[in-house]
Amino acid sequence: MSKKDNYIADENRYEKMNYRRTGNSGLLLPELSLGLWHNFGNEDDFENQRNLLKCAFDNGITHFDLANNYGPPPGSAEKNFGKILKKDFKNYRDELIISSKAGYGMWAGPYGDLGSKKFLVASLDQSLKRMGLDYVDIFYHHRPDYDTPLEETMGTLDLMVRQGKALYVGLSNYQPERAEDAFKILKELGTPCLIHQPNYSLFNRWIEDGLLDLLGKSSIGAICFSPLAQGMLTNKYINGLPKDSRAVKDSPFLNAENVQKMLPKIKALNEIAKNRNQNLAQMAISWILKDDRITSVLIGASKTEQILDSVKAIENTTFSEEELTKIENVLGN
Repeated sequence: MSKKDNYIADENRYEKMNYRRTGNSGLLLPELSLGLWHNFGNEDDFENQRNLLKCAFDNGITHFDLANNYGPPPGSAEKNFGKILKKDFKNYRDELIISSKAGYGMWAGPYGDLGSKKFLVASLDQSLKRMGLDYVDIFYHHRPDYDTPLEETMGTLDLMVRQGKALYVGLSNYQPERAEDAFKILKELGTPCLIHQPNYSLFNRWIEDGLLDLLGKSSIGAICFSPLAQGMLTNKYINGLPKDSRAVKDSPFLNAENVQKMLPKIKALNEIAKNRNQNLAQMAISWILKDDRITSVLIGASKTEQILDSVKAIENTTFSEEELTKIENVLGN
């Protein structure tokens, strides 16, 4: 990285990352993408946010993933990202894949949530304004809405592409049956689904029950969030619960009791990782990337060191049958 106020990207950045084709589209995504779910709200240090994005891009991470409600408060991650984009990345827009989403509660009243045309159109317009963009590269419906006709929600995604506000569209958190119906509608409209974004990790393997096969069969990409199970699949908890950890603070996504319950598995997986010359976080990421149906893994970071550590995971995404058996034995206990 160069001087703080005159950022010039590392000229060797593309040599540091591997890229995978997203389904059968023309779009390549980095094996690691940076999610702005946490650490980019108004409560977080702005200079650190800048450094995180620069570090990611300097290491070939071209994809930054956002949503309308990321913060806190909701909308602040997009606003802060927009400021950083203008300050540091204005010369690199065409080298970036920027995504946003809508589907969770964003404002009061009946038009600020779920999957209506009214909500999705307004939400994307607001997101573009916050980020200072003419378009996003990928626009997702963030979660299924069972009260709105799927044709309305998918028709709105198609409309966003036709209006030039998004280049591609995706889905997040859709179960296989509804995802398959959505894929069919989008294909018939002429705006095929590019990618699906599910929660997936060694500790959360629901997509193996049909969704992963559907994505492979449909030639649709997959980008997985929470690959480290909110920090459980790292070295953070191996020697106890740090006072400043998310588990101790009883985050809505993690609590101390759950960490204690998983600790024997965490320690056993850590031993397997050591024998692969990886730390636990690196092995957890590599384990996801071993499957060529996965396009990218979404990492979060509060420190640049965490990004640099994660990037090392792409150096070894091959597992022996013995290693896979050991992992399954640990997870099965």
